[in-house]
Amino acid sequence: MAHPRAGARGAPAAARAIARPSTTYRLVLAYDGTEYHGWQTQPGARTVQGTLTEAARRALGAGTRVTGASRTDAGVHALRQAVSLTAGVALGGAAVRGALNAALPRDVRVVDAREAPAGFNARRAAHGKRYAYLVDNAPIANPLLRRFAWHVPWPLDTVAMRAALAPLRGRHDFSAFCASPGRAKDPVCVLRAVHVIRRRERSAILLSADRYLHHMVRNIVGSAVDVGRGARAPDWLAGVLAARDRTLAGPTAPAQGLVLVRVLYAG
Repeated sequence: MAHPRAGARGAPAAARAIARPSTTYRLVLAYDGTEYHGWQTQPGARTVQGTLTEAARRALGAGTRVTGASRTDAGVHALRQAVSLTAGVALGGAAVRGALNAALPRDVRVVDAREAPAGFNARRAAHGKRYAYLVDNAPIANPLLRRFAWHVPWPLDTVAMRAALAPLRGRHDFSAFCASPGRAKDPVCVLRAVHVIRRRERSAILLSADRYLHHMVRNIVGSAVDVGRGARAPDWLAGVLAARDRTLAGPTAPAQGLVLVRVLYAG
């Protein structure tokens, strides 16, 4: 039988552990997605969310929870993925960043961490996201870009690509660029900006929207590249958009060229 005094000593400690308030942090992550099956946790697969959650629970406690603002696909990278992390510890942002980076593999880095208001959810609070897609347009693929660019060895007409992409700006049903038609309850997105930038043998397609459908950016890029290499006329893409038929659009660009640049929030 336990001594009454031992029970009295143990009770306050247990009560403190149960009553300890949780703290929510807003993290910014950068990662090379090459070795991951995307962001979202999947049974039996190495994912960025799973890797971050395991590291956070080792560093900050078993009850730590992680929510990402964007579900990047397998092989897709991020410069500034936003994450909400809730843990039963109260530490400064720099301490949280240091603890997590010490526990994470080198292809995932926490570049910023700061305390967020209670209840902050990185996914629900986001107002939009910016993506960039990099094309290596050199005749011979640059080996230093093989993990981060799509090698397209044909000349690309970036003027034609800009003209083709212009009608996609605004509020539209983007079903024609969704990898799984019918998967999204609402196929309407607002594409706020789309740009094509060329620097010597590199081209980048930049998109900013309130939300995206499954493989939407990669399908738009694949279609734009078809225009750029002369396989399609610039006015073709507007017709594809209006038809809302995925089978009419171009191929899906490979994952390695896609980078989540930033998640947008109010204020």
